[in-house]
Amino acid sequence: MEIERKFKLRRLPEPLEQYEAWEIEQGYLCEKGCTLRVRRTDERYCLTLKIRQERSGASALVNVEEEYPIPREAYEHLLAKADGNRICKTRYRIPLAEGLTAELDRFHGKLEGLQFVEVEFPDLETSARFAPPDWFGEEVTFDPAYRNSRLIFTEKDSAD
Repeated sequence: MEIERKFKLRRLPEPLEQYEAWEIEQGYLCEKGCTLRVRRTDERYCLTLKIRQERSGASALVNVEEEYPIPREAYEHLLAKADGNRICKTRYRIPLAEGLTAELDRFHGKLEGLQFVEVEFPDLETSARFAPPDWFGEEVTFDPAYRNSRLIFTEKDSAD
């Protein structure tokens, strides 16, 4: 189970270079009732199945998410079949209060300049009481324009 909230940025936390970062490339094979994604994180390859479960009254988007490691060759084969554009981004892991971590994504290529931050929570209660740091901007958790699986079909200006 994944409980996650997503926000635009008001500003970047500085200095950004002090935080752990890695390069991600991903593509989407399906978004009809569930999302099927292939992802390369540095030299790690995986296939992810994500099923959205919006719960009434929940302050976060709740997903069932299963991730499976795959060989590079399988990743390349599936990525060639992916819908829309590939997503390329740098992800920074930024420690927050209460043992939480912000994952700040800065996009490259066709989505250059787009950036947002996500926080994953251990439970709905922690999500509900979360007070975003001042560098976070507007919450976009429920805005479909900010789903990576939708960004593959759009240019940068649709989610700015």
